[in-house]
This record gives sequence, C-alpha cells and structure tokens, in this order.
Amino acid sequence: MYELHFAVPMAGAVLCTFNTRHDAAMISVLLSHSGAKVFFVESRLLDVGRAALRCLADATSAHSLPVLLTISDDGADSGYSGCVDYEDLVKDAPSQFDIRWPVDELDPITLNYTSGTTSQPKGVVFSHRGAYLNTIATVLAYDITTMLTYLWTVPMFHCNGWNLPWGVAMQGGTNICLRHFTAKVIFDSIARYGVTHMGGAPSVLNMIANAPAADRKVLPGPVRVMTGGAPPSPRVLLAVEELGFVASHMYGLTETLGPATVCTWMPEWDELPPEERAWLKSRQGFHHIAMQDVAVKNTSTMESVPYDGQTVGEVIFRSNTVMSGYYKDIGATKESMAGGWLHTGDLADRAKDIIISGGENISSIELESVIFSHPAVLEAAVVARPDEYWGETPCAFVKLKDGANATEAEIISFCR
Repeated sequence: MYELHFAVPMAGAVLCTFNTRHDAAMISVLLSHSGAKVFFVESRLLDVGRAALRCLADATSAHSLPVLLTISDDGADSGYSGCVDYEDLVKDAPSQFDIRWPVDELDPITLNYTSGTTSQPKGVVFSHRGAYLNTIATVLAYDITTMLTYLWTVPMFHCNGWNLPWGVAMQGGTNICLRHFTAKVIFDSIARYGVTHMGGAPSVLNMIANAPAADRKVLPGPVRVMTGGAPPSPRVLLAVEELGFVASHMYGLTETLGPATVCTWMPEWDELPPEERAWLKSRQGFHHIAMQDVAVKNTSTMESVPYDGQTVGEVIFRSNTVMSGYYKDIGATKESMAGGWLHTGDLADRAKDIIISGGENISSIELESVIFSHPAVLEAAVVARPDEYWGETPCAFVKLKDGANATEAEIISFCR
C-alpha cells in the first residue's frame, strides 16, 4: 500500500483505501460506490476480496468488474485464476514512463470512507493541494527530521496513514512496516532498527506502558510518538514518557485528512511536575500551520462559546485544505460544510453515533442492527464504554422478546 500512495497518483488515478476489517458485503458496497477500476488485494485477504467481487456482481448489473491484482509478501502464487500478480506486473512494466500530472491542484488524489450517523459510508474526497499541504503540516507539527526511521503501527488505510507515506518519503526516511504488532514487537523493532518516530492510537501507548518487563528494551534514543483517534490518558502519557517515548497528541478526522490540531509543547512546561506535564499533553491543542482556523461554536447561532471549561460547543474547522466534499453526496457535503466551516460533530463528546475504539470508528447503529437480527432480541441500544486499553468499547443494552432465552455469551457469539 505504501507504493500505491505514489504509483496511483502518478498514473493520474485516485487512490481509495479500504479498512482491512471490512467484510465482503461492505467492501462490495464501497467498490460499487467508488466505481473502482482496479482492486489491489493482499494474498491473505484474497478470499474476502473475491467474495466482495461476487457480491458486487450479484448486486449490480455492471458489465465488468474491477481488475483484481494480488499482492503477496513471499511472492507465492495466489492459487486463483483470473488474478493479475502485482510483482509480475511491476517486473514486466517499462522502466521509462510518463507521469500523468494533475491538471489542477484541486484534482482529487484520494477517496477515503468514513461512517456517518446513518452508518452509510461516505466517500471523503481529498485534493492534491490538500494532501500536499497537510503532509507538510504534519511533518512540521510532528517534528519529523530528515533521515528518520518510522515504525508503522497506524494503518495506511486510515486517513492515508495520517499523511505519513508521503511525509516520511519527503524527509528521506526509512519505513519499518509491521503486519501485526505487540509491545514486544514494538520494543524489538525500535532496538533493532533504531526507530526515531512512530504513531498510534492511545491503545498502542497503553500496550507499551503495560508491557511486561521481559518484553521491554532500553531505547537507543528518544522515540517521538504521534497519537490520536481518542483522547489519551494522562496516566498512560506519563508512563510512556518514563520509558523514553515523547508523545504528541493530535486531533483530526477523515474530513481533515487526519491530524488538524496539535498540542504544541511550551518551553515553560519543562519545569512542571511530570503529572502536570502529562495532563497538558492530553489536551487537544491548536490548529496546525495549514489549517486556517478552528473554533468551538454554538452551531445554532454560530457564536463562539465561552472559554470556561463548562459550555459545550461543536468543534469546527475552516480552511481550503479540508476535504473537497463527499463523493456523490451533495446534500451531506452542504450540511457538513454549512457556513463555510467543516462541522465535525464533536462536542464535549462525539455527537455522531460513532464509537472510537483503538483509533478506529465503529458504528453503533451497525452493531445494533446485527444484534436486532438475533431471533431472541426485541430491543437493543449500543453506546460507548470507557476502556483503559481501547479508549472506548461498545456496550450493548439488550431486551429479549417475551419467552425468549438467550445468554450474553450467545449474543456475543452471534455478533461475531
């Protein structure tokens, strides 16, 4: 996927990344909505990818399906006919080619999907200009030096890896990509490769902070960590700082292509007690250099709310570097961009029916619909429950039908 962040735009196409946790039905919906012409699938996900194409064929009258290209880490054959191997394609391609430059800086470069209040996927369109400026802003806000070594724990499908496929290349860095990671793998990778930077949701920081002593290693130097997706716990921030990790808290959403504000460190904080420094780090901060403005307003009056720590308002952004709009959804675009501001839906808590777990969005409505489909369930409501590891986890309240008998374990098993 790292290579595709460069190859696809250079071919004059739009990159559309999917969450690897999606099932075949959801992937088929996104393939249909995006109008994808080429479908890159890693070999370990090929069964899901082929099932998605079958769903797409059954649900549409399309005369042609996307071309399926398979990617294998070990170069092994996929075992399926009708697939094009990515490495074979690259090997046989001419070494000289013409880059298809965008006609306009506002031409789209990426299409990323995010959940909304109705749980219908929305395709967020981002321009070359927006991606370019947000990448520079992320590099500056994150203090990404030249010749860095970056450890990937942030999925590249999530807001294009917070712009860092481009940002690391911009600074001549080395990428350390992990298929799966644990605290031990993180510590081992840092020690082996001399990692200088990494990113991750607060759940990753919590994993590091609570790693068994046997899994830890003395860091070769400070490791800068960009964290976001949910507010990090001051306790966890303090714990990772004691281990040698320098955390920066950032806030953003798919519609801002990831980080939009950063809790910028102030020199006067250096003299504060560690506990107070950790609390300050957990705050949201200020908008980065490429974001024109951020405000907390009463969206009924569009008046800024008092800075009193009590009055609730909605976080809104204004800039020509936010999303171009929602693909094929003019109504949702107008609503989200009302008054020239990007309305996030984030109040004192997130206003939309979304649970943020491990940095990823989970639709409570989608979970409710699955639980409702259990034959014994009469009513169900899903809310977010605070979790020390994941940040938030879904919590379901279920009412059974009269005479029905289903245990908690049975309903959980049904959902899986």
